[in-house]
Amino acid sequence: MGSVSKERLWGATIAAAEQRAKELRLAADVAACEAWNFRLRGYGGPAQPSPVIGDALNAGFRYLEVKCDGCSTHSTVDLTIIRRPKETPVWQLERRMACRPCSELRGSPYKRGHLVRLRRSNSTTKNDSEPWYPGDQRESH
Repeated sequence: MGSVSKERLWGATIAAAEQRAKELRLAADVAACEAWNFRLRGYGGPAQPSPVIGDALNAGFRYLEVKCDGCSTHSTVDLTIIRRPKETPVWQLERRMACRPCSELRGSPYKRGHLVRLRRSNSTTKNDSEPWYPGDQRESH
């Protein structure tokens, strides 16, 4: 007498549910990161609450763009090399940011930067391939 294994009965259902959960987590992480970017752009802040580093990485936002308050230099920080737990909210990184040119000029860490947005690429030029936000793309004539 043979019985049907639990793997055969439930395996496909479990695999489908796990795949759906993974897709929904990704969609939620992308939505949280985009909402945070819009809040920073639209209101100029506040930076908190923010997504955690792990959620940003899961959503494909590998870089954090920071602007120096002193010299207005834009820089990107790779979130994969930051030595912080993945549960750390992105806004907590702001106090650790210091501008290298301003610090070298003064001889000590100086001019904390403020967070601009999460990015998928590390390019910070005006002609980069990643548009800032809807409506910010230049129309080609």
